[in-house]
Amino acid sequence: MAEFTLTGLRIVHQVATVGSFTRAAEMLGYTQPAVSRQVAAMEAAAGAPLFDRRGRGAALTPAGQVLVRRATEILADLAATELELAGLRDRLAGRLTMGAYPTATMALVPRAMAQVMSGHPGLAVVLEEASTPTLLRRLRAGRLDVAVIGVGHGLPDYDLTELRQTTLLHGNLRVAVPDTHRFADHTAVSVADLTQELWIAGDGEAGAPQFGAWPTLSNPHIAYTARNWSTRLGLVAAGLGLTVVPDLALPALPPGVRTVTVTDGHWTGRATVAITHPRPSAQTQAMVTALQTQATTLQTS
Repeated sequence: MAEFTLTGLRIVHQVATVGSFTRAAEMLGYTQPAVSRQVAAMEAAAGAPLFDRRGRGAALTPAGQVLVRRATEILADLAATELELAGLRDRLAGRLTMGAYPTATMALVPRAMAQVMSGHPGLAVVLEEASTPTLLRRLRAGRLDVAVIGVGHGLPDYDLTELRQTTLLHGNLRVAVPDTHRFADHTAVSVADLTQELWIAGDGEAGAPQFGAWPTLSNPHIAYTARNWSTRLGLVAAGLGLTVVPDLALPALPPGVRTVTVTDGHWTGRATVAITHPRPSAQTQAMVTALQTQATTLQTS
């Protein structure tokens, strides 16, 4: 009789996160047939299909939604257990340097840092904030132990060969509006609703990806650009335009700003991923585990 396995749950969770069997195989280091066999085994254990494979990508069925929700909880509990047991076996010490793109430093990364340093007081964690291309250069140069980056729709196809990838969460984008805006009380808007709006975009180093207007909006009117999130959101709160924010930023939104979702069939989403060298140290693995735990907390809160 088919049974659920941790490997199978991890693979189903990864396929659901990235929406693709092929992409999940690449990120987990499996062949696509191996991923398909594991998914088939989990479908046999569930007694129902988990993914609708028609069209492009892999969409969850109702049974798949139930299993992924439970798998998320199980994997988070397991990660927390592993971290707690590691704390009983030894007290990690030394120095760990991590880098993250700015949005990840608004809530996810600080919470993971606090978790690790609480369990391992002898471990000093240094944080660097930079764009994804810069983070990857520093990681390959040995200046970082772990880098938290964004991948997916509208972002460059970064070279991650010979690096270890751990998907933390699959997030969505929202539009931040002033609380006096006509959209403020809307649950969702369409792309067409956004065509006449003024936008506040990011402004950073040359070649680095920035949050601009809604990604699939044609010919947006960019009213202002600003390097820092605090400035962009301050401009929104003052009623000077709208800006795009990822789910990761929601815990750090200032007063006077609300967010709405956008109904857009052309937007396929992005993922936040922890990147390390192929054989991470115990300190690095503790941080990756903490990032997984905190990412799950953010997704379910």
